[in-house]
Amino acid sequence: MEGLNIGFIFIIFVLVIIVLAFFLYLVPVGLWFQGILTNVRVSLIQLMFMRFRKVPPSVIMNAMINGKKAGLNLSPDLLEAHYLAGGHVQRVVNALISAEKANIPLDFKSATAIDLAGRDVFDAVQMSVNPKVINTPPVAGVAKNGIQLIAKARVTVRTNIKQLVGGAGEETVLARVGEGIVAAIGSSLTHKEVLEHPDFISKKVLEKGLDSGTAFEILSIDIADKAEERRAMAVALEQEMKAEAQRSRAKVIEAEAEVPKAMADAFRSGNLGIMDYYRVKNIEADTAMRDSIAKPGTSKGDKGDKK
Repeated sequence: MEGLNIGFIFIIFVLVIIVLAFFLYLVPVGLWFQGILTNVRVSLIQLMFMRFRKVPPSVIMNAMINGKKAGLNLSPDLLEAHYLAGGHVQRVVNALISAEKANIPLDFKSATAIDLAGRDVFDAVQMSVNPKVINTPPVAGVAKNGIQLIAKARVTVRTNIKQLVGGAGEETVLARVGEGIVAAIGSSLTHKEVLEHPDFISKKVLEKGLDSGTAFEILSIDIADKAEERRAMAVALEQEMKAEAQRSRAKVIEAEAEVPKAMADAFRSGNLGIMDYYRVKNIEADTAMRDSIAKPGTSKGDKGDKK
């Protein structure tokens, strides 16, 4: 009998533990008490009903506590509705806190709308405070003189909170900036104007209001010319021609080096006499004298005057 009593007591004890654990899960007393300590008033009944609606009470309570500490008065019903709509409650609250600290006008309705639109509202607020730099891919444009320039741009943008819902993204901004660069280069008379004044492109592009209808506001555009494709080809061709000329001169020098050998062979074979040799030397001396006279500043008289 004693063994049966002990077993019965043990079963009762286990059942009590299970019921108590289920009750504490269903009625989050710990969260309710935490709310009292932080002056966030949410009833136990409301927390319990969140369980039935498949809303984690901890998500709502933590968001409300964070908002309360930052001076925001949030409604648990609105937070719960946003969670049920598929939104990110904590992200929205963090965005509202950041906007409040940075004096950026952002209300709860706008923040939840941005979040449900699929944009990171917290990241958007951060970018509104700290502008972001995005780089365009290389953009090719041809000036009116036919020289092609390849340019890249660094575009500094910040978030336009009012245009986040329905506004175009970064890809549209980059495409519009690239189109503006091509148009600005094409309106230049020569490529030198663009290279000497790259800010000309920036001014032309900014005047077009390319951020209209986008989720961003363009603050500045910095142009960096990357290359002149046709000029590079011309330079390469010029270098190739110089190399060919050097090879030709080398062949001439090599041929001239063979002349004394040929003259020596002609002497030995009797095809060239001593008088013929002197005539050749006189012709060379006469040619050298004519060259020295034709070049100013190399005659003996000039050298004497300089002394």
